[in-house]
Amino acid sequence: MVKVGIIANPISARDIRRVISHAGNLPINDRANIVLRMMAGLAAAGVEEVVVMPENGGIRFHLERSIQRELRLGHANFPRLRYLDMPVTATPEDSARAARMMAEDGVRAIVVLGGDGTNRVVVGACGAVPVAGVSTGTNNAFPELREPTITGLAVGLAVTGQVPKPVALRPNKWLEVTLGERREIALVDVAVVEDRFVGARAIWKTTGFRDLFVTFGLPQAIGMSAIAGLCDPVDRATPEGRHVRLSPDAPRQLLAPIAPGLIDRVGIAGVARMAPGQAHRPSIHAGTLAFDGERELTFTEGDRVSVRLVPDAFRTIDVPACMAHAAQAGLFIRNPD
Repeated sequence: MVKVGIIANPISARDIRRVISHAGNLPINDRANIVLRMMAGLAAAGVEEVVVMPENGGIRFHLERSIQRELRLGHANFPRLRYLDMPVTATPEDSARAARMMAEDGVRAIVVLGGDGTNRVVVGACGAVPVAGVSTGTNNAFPELREPTITGLAVGLAVTGQVPKPVALRPNKWLEVTLGERREIALVDVAVVEDRFVGARAIWKTTGFRDLFVTFGLPQAIGMSAIAGLCDPVDRATPEGRHVRLSPDAPRQLLAPIAPGLIDRVGIAGVARMAPGQAHRPSIHAGTLAFDGERELTFTEGDRVSVRLVPDAFRTIDVPACMAHAAQAGLFIRNPD
C-alpha cells in the first residue's frame, strides 16, 4: 500500500510575530481545507492511504466532515484516512513523535503544514523519508507558497514511482550546530543574539543581533534569511551558505523584511562564505541561539559553539520538477475508451 504522512500543525503562525506585525491568521477550517485539497491530489496520483498526526485544534473535525460531504456529492475521491495512535501535547514534540512513527510505519513521504520551525522539527525526526512543505507559518522561507492540490499531485507522482527519484527528489542543505555535547539543526538560518534568555522564543527584534548563518538567502524571502538575501544572496541548490556579522554601528545599513509587514534596519559588519563542513563560530562569547526564527539555546563564555553547513542532508519532493516531468511524459492524459 502506498502511504503518505501528513503533519498539520494547528498552532503554527501563533507566535508573537503575529501580534507585532501585520500577518494574517489561518483559521482551523482553512487548514482542514488545505489537507482536503492535498488529499484530492494524492488520490488522483494513486496514493492509497494517508496517515495523519492527531491534534486537538479542530482540524480533524472539519476535515472528516468535509470528506463525508464531498463523497456524498460525488465530487472527489480520497485516500483512506488513518490517524496515528499517540498522545497529544500541543507542543513541537507532537510533530517529532508523529514523524518518527510515520517513518516506522513505512510512509513514502511526509507533507508538513507549518512554517520553518515545524518543518525543522519534522526533518530532524523523520530520518530518510522525504518531505514536502505547505506554507502555513508566519515566516515561511523553507516551505514554498503553492496550491496544496498541486503539492498533493506532485507528492503522489513521486511516491508511486511515476516520476523517477532522481527527478522527484531534491537534495537540501542544513546547518548543524554543536554546543558541547548537544547537536541541533536548522533548515534556513541560525541567529545569534546577545540576550541570554529564550523568552517568547520567536525572534522579531533586530537589536542585539550579532551573527546570522544561512543555508540559503533569497531577495524575495521574509524573515531573518532575507538579510542575507538582500546583501549577498545564495540559493537552495548552491553548495554553500553565508555567515553575516551584524552590528548596529556598522556603516553599511540594510532594510530587511523581518516579518510580514515589519521592515527593520540592520547594520552589516561583514559577510563570509560558508563552505561545506567548515566550522564557523559566533562573534560573541555569550548569548542565545535561535534556529529557524525561534530561540532555543543559551550559551556562556565557557561553551564552545560551532556552526557547519552540511550539503545533501535531507531530501524534499521537487514539486515543479515532478509536474514538469508529468507534462512531458503525458501522465495526465487519459484517452477515451
